[in-house]
Amino acid sequence: MLKGTRVAIVKKIQPVSIHGQISLDVYVVDPDDPDGQVSLARVGPEAVPGDLEAGDRVELHYLLGAVTGITRAA
Repeated sequence: MLKGTRVAIVKKIQPVSIHGQISLDVYVVDPDDPDGQVSLARVGPEAVPGDLEAGDRVELHYLLGAVTGITRAA
């Protein structure tokens, strides 16, 4: 996807430190197939809501095939 959004369900959130820089690995699945393939989005903590939890329904914001932000789905 070049630019757009996609709805997903959060399975797990895991903080990672790369050279001292904290990022979040957000594992998500398609809401139409919650037992299907899990995808990973690595984003900075500023790109996600602070109270995001597993089971939340979110929108993944894409630019040039990469997730640039995550917001709660309406």
